[in-house]
Amino acid sequence: MSPPTNEDAQLMLQLAQWGTALGLDEAMPHIFSDSFDPQAADSMTDPAVRKILGYCESIGTLTKHGLLNRQLVEDWIWIDGLWARLGPAALKMREKFGEPRLYENFEALATP
Repeated sequence: MSPPTNEDAQLMLQLAQWGTALGLDEAMPHIFSDSFDPQAADSMTDPAVRKILGYCESIGTLTKHGLLNRQLVEDWIWIDGLWARLGPAALKMREKFGEPRLYENFEALATP
């Protein structure tokens, strides 16, 4: 894999700004709180779950298509930890809608 470029860094900063605009700074403590139950998480009823799933799916999609360096993403975001907390909600959505592609890029990013 080639090293991150300045273009990767610029995109990462834009994604960080987007994350701030989405309110990820408020959503993250919620999903990492002791009271959060990953098995009961539901993206239809929990805005924090929905925001982070969509954000990580976007990052996964950019990474999948070689538009964002995977090493940079792995240094920046704890993808495995986020998938551990939100993966059950993503899998429930796939089952509910019969759509195996839902959040597939987030999962692929979390599964080396």
